[in-house]
Amino acid sequence: MSIECIIGRMAPAIALIAGLAAVQAHAQSAWRPEKAVEFVVTTAAGGANDQVARLLQKILQDAKLVPAPLVIVNKAGGNQTIALAYVSQFVADPHYLLLANPTLMGSHIAGITPLRHTDFTPIAQLMSEHSVFTVRADSPIRTARELFDRVKSDPDAIAFGVVARGGPSHLALSAAAKAAGVDARKLKTVVFKTSPESIAAMAGGHIQAVASSVSSALGQVSAGNVRILGIVAAQRMSGTLAAVPTLREQGIDVTMASWRTVFGARGIGAAQAAYWEEVLARAVAAEEWKKAIESNHWAAQFLRGPALVRHLDESFTVTRAVMTDLGLAK
Repeated sequence: MSIECIIGRMAPAIALIAGLAAVQAHAQSAWRPEKAVEFVVTTAAGGANDQVARLLQKILQDAKLVPAPLVIVNKAGGNQTIALAYVSQFVADPHYLLLANPTLMGSHIAGITPLRHTDFTPIAQLMSEHSVFTVRADSPIRTARELFDRVKSDPDAIAFGVVARGGPSHLALSAAAKAAGVDARKLKTVVFKTSPESIAAMAGGHIQAVASSVSSALGQVSAGNVRILGIVAAQRMSGTLAAVPTLREQGIDVTMASWRTVFGARGIGAAQAAYWEEVLARAVAAEEWKKAIESNHWAAQFLRGPALVRHLDESFTVTRAVMTDLGLAK
């Protein structure tokens, strides 16, 4: 029998196999959540990360972008490592998402956890924001330069509130101190579960200054309870913060930003990751998200795919260099 005849007789079987493969590929590409999705936040309720997660949850549910319930799960503690350990248990399960910031990297570099960003599946970066230094409204300290000059002359005079050692605001504080001629290793820091908690403690007179995200400080600033001394950014913010000087303007040459990125568990499929990428891309295009970007003074910086992977790797390198320089790396 000729090869042509054999191929001819096999044609129906080949077509059937090809059809089944096409159906399977379509099923994979058409993946949707099959049960409730846990959106794990690394900090307690009320903090900046939690606010981002709950806004995203609202947009996704109101617009019916996800067919299953999306539940916020706060796993605070351990310098955000409790949340990392929790999500790491669900290998290949796309029903667990993690909202993380650079503390994910800082905790690994500090030797607090063996887990790092490459142990999770990067989905999309939502935005980034800058850190600010605040004091009580009645504090005699008027500028960031005065603040660090005070610390330089008496390291015990100022207790700073931060959320996580090695986190974005702590690194911004340490880098600013070094740029101002202060030994960052001698800074007196108190760790809180959320930035609002640290700001409330400062308002109560328990600490003298706070390093936090911009959005975490806005409520108390608007209420007239605290003042922003400076923002860790390359240029001033707009709107209500237009009068707040950068640290660079005050002779402290440091700029940093804190990203918020959604990760999936390690080992989820390409189609599942692509599903979440597309869902998040649609969420950040919503008017409600755009209004939050403006009102919270966030930077709209949506990244996914290879661009996100490169950004995360670069962020890890920079964070490790800063922490090593400050004596925080293990």
